[in-house]
Amino acid sequence: MLHGRLISLDAFRGFTIAAMVLVNNPGDWNHLYGPLAHAPWNGWTFTDLIFPFFLFIAGVSMALSLGRQLDAGAPKGALVAKLAQRALLIFLIGLALNFIPAFNLDTLRIPGVLQRIALCTLLAAPIAVYLGWRGQLATVAALLAAYTGLVLLFPVPGIGAGVLEPGMDFGAWIDRMVLDGHMWARSKTWDPEGLVSTLPAVCSMLAGVLTGRWLATGKPRQVQTLWMLAAGAVFIIAGMFLDTALMPVNKSLWSTSYVVLTTGYALLAFGGAYWLLDAQPSLMLRERTRLLARPFLIYGMNALFIFAFSGLAAKMLGFIKLQQDDGSELALGRVLYAPLRDLPVGAVNSSLLYAILFNAVMFAVAWAMWRKKWFVKV
Repeated sequence: MLHGRLISLDAFRGFTIAAMVLVNNPGDWNHLYGPLAHAPWNGWTFTDLIFPFFLFIAGVSMALSLGRQLDAGAPKGALVAKLAQRALLIFLIGLALNFIPAFNLDTLRIPGVLQRIALCTLLAAPIAVYLGWRGQLATVAALLAAYTGLVLLFPVPGIGAGVLEPGMDFGAWIDRMVLDGHMWARSKTWDPEGLVSTLPAVCSMLAGVLTGRWLATGKPRQVQTLWMLAAGAVFIIAGMFLDTALMPVNKSLWSTSYVVLTTGYALLAFGGAYWLLDAQPSLMLRERTRLLARPFLIYGMNALFIFAFSGLAAKMLGFIKLQQDDGSELALGRVLYAPLRDLPVGAVNSSLLYAILFNAVMFAVAWAMWRKKWFVKV
């Protein structure tokens, strides 16, 4: 059994949240470096790795926490109920953020990033508590097979089967029936965090659960690292194969190939962090890398809070209007961005600089909370 916190897991979580805050808050959405924008539809960029990374990390944390509590004799039903309560709270926080600034129930978007995290936690909890690793692996295979079958074989009325264009897939059809008027405002006909695509997203979290179980086996950490890195490479190759042979890599659909590919990259990234921060046999090198990783550790200690707070701050920067000299009104965020926009560094760099400064403010909040030992447990 694994004892104590994994420094690598906290650092990987902190890096992921910092990356999520960075890509979510550019100065100008029309001027972005390619890796800091989502792929338009099929394909992937660095930005498309961030969300599945977080679900993977949540799965690892769930497995390690449940393992410790089960070893201590905690009732399984109570553990599932506790995770369900946590999922409900996360869902309500996400819903509240969507409520701002319109405060209109008629157009309230029900799905969202936090809502997907909540639903994945709710669905993964009983699987993680009651099933062994074989049952969990079988569940992942069954969910991916069921999702793939529905998306590729079910004939969507008026469209047909296997059409994977925006708003034309099986998941978008279900979302329109269930969530009509409460989906992503930019599309209105489909939602990137829709109901059906939550099923393969659960698999991203369960991949983390299986990884956490592997870490808790007590095998030498160097052996664990090698297996994670090897598995990551295999998953990436498998994801690339599925991209052409079965379904394209697509975040909005959370396609089967996307689950496999991003799990591979999560295993490589976490495996590398695990080696440097927890498994490195050289104590001196391990301590040096931990010192370099401290900013991410600080971020990772209040990850969900920082993500929710950054979302609220971004909304307020767009919601608060300041009157200009000509009598017009301009959002506070645009006012703050104006001096950066005028710098002679190019529009893309100005936009990136704004995102970096926004991230720095969020890190200052995380650092202050860390210094005060304020850790918000959702």
